Amino acid sequence: MNPRFETLHFETPNLLLRPRTLEHFEACIAMDLDPLVTRYVPGPWDGGRAHRDFVRSRIERDFGESCGYWAIFAKSAPDEFLGWVSFIPYDAVGPELEMGWRLVQRAWGRGIASEAAGRIVEHAFLGAGVERIVADAHALNEASLGVARKLGFRFVRDGEFEGLPSKFFEMSRADFVARGR
Repeated sequence: MNPRFETLHFETPNLLLRPRTLEHFEACIAMDLDPLVTRYVPGPWDGGRAHRDFVRSRIERDFGESCGYWAIFAKSAPDEFLGWVSFIPYDAVGPELEMGWRLVQRAWGRGIASEAAGRIVEHAFLGAGVERIVADAHALNEASLGVARKLGFRFVRDGEFEGLPSKFFEMSRADFVARGR
């Protein structure tokens, strides 16, 4: 992990966003083991070696000075892991930069994903100075599709990600500025 990334802590009116570290490893594994959380996400979500290696590699990887994963906590319960939000190269390789989010079930339907990801969108355009970010979600994942739309991502196309039907979105700096953020 990039040492400069470790200093990127953010707050929103209700949330604390901290760089995701190995301290959050077991909470991430537990979240992924919930089949409702990962039902639309391809991956090795069985708690086995491939799953654990994948999560560890994503936590330890240096995605660049302004990019990475942030663990999400409510200000009212600052030690209770609610999920994560990410801003990394697309599919961890790029060249595009993508936003992502995943929450534990008890955090669903409360606006947490939108609030956390909205703060990272601000970071992407105002702090990191990027010109464009992308996001995608399984075509049937209405909650994630709703978050993307609420944040101001524009639908670009239907397609596939790892063989699954997906919807692809983007947001430019001009889109961000036009929304008055």
